[in-house]
Amino acid sequence: MKADEIRSLDEKELTARIAELEEERFRLKFRSASEALEEPLRLRSIRKDIARLQTVRRERALGLSRETAAAVKAPAKKAAARKAAPKKATKATKASGR
Repeated sequence: MKADEIRSLDEKELTARIAELEEERFRLKFRSASEALEEPLRLRSIRKDIARLQTVRRERALGLSRETAAAVKAPAKKAAARKAAPKKATKATKASGR
């Protein structure tokens, strides 16, 4: 399900769609425990669709527009990139040979 499709839904449709997908996810997960699924990647796509729907619902609850939501997420990505960057070697690590 595309983000544009999700944003065009009203609140009732959004909630109904989340409930539908949660039920389908439950049934598939239950069935996967007892037998092999024909389409095992369907579980992943359902999970991602639910996350997209919940994100749009949360944005609406906070009163964020699409542009504002993107701006709010940007600083978090930069902070994560800084944490993932390799650390500079210090005198202690150079001496130990690491």
